Amino acid sequence: MMQRLQERYREEVVPAMMEQFSYDNVMQVPRLVKIVLNVGLAEALQNPRALEAASNDIMTITGQRPVITRARKSIAAFKLREGNPIGVKVTLRRDKMWAFFDRLINIALPRQRDFRGVSRTSFDGRGNYTLGLREQLGFVELDYDAIDKVRGFEATIVTTAETDEEALFLLEQLGMPFVRVESEQMVEAAS
Repeated sequence: MMQRLQERYREEVVPAMMEQFSYDNVMQVPRLVKIVLNVGLAEALQNPRALEAASNDIMTITGQRPVITRARKSIAAFKLREGNPIGVKVTLRRDKMWAFFDRLINIALPRQRDFRGVSRTSFDGRGNYTLGLREQLGFVELDYDAIDKVRGFEATIVTTAETDEEALFLLEQLGMPFVRVESEQMVEAAS
């Protein structure tokens, strides 16, 4: 079963990108490869249950069991030892990726408090986009009463685009709610 956003990509986005960037072949058109969700938990050092709660939240949102991430090196100032569990992450591909992306841009992001769009400047220079969410409550899958603590997480959208311009156009065509350009300029002028 093809997700509706995946169908939109094939029918509308691919022709638009071929026209915009003058690709010779359909296979040159950038596409989504994976979405990686990452929750960093500094509190996991004192509270091991926080890791389990965050893992359950991410599993409910994505439908996939997350992997526990561990510290790579010891940092005495933070009382952190190499190998301590400090977060969870999950990598979504194919149908689960498309389903999550659809829910992210159409349900979760618009439900964020004071949402005016996501930044256009969070690209890494290689066509990948990273987005930070302050709370997991935007996803309707989660029961508000069952959540022990509001936690944020990071979502990295990995594409095959070679430049940030191509990735921006791809995500705009898929419906990512970016901040309008004139409002970003007004914010910069005010600061």
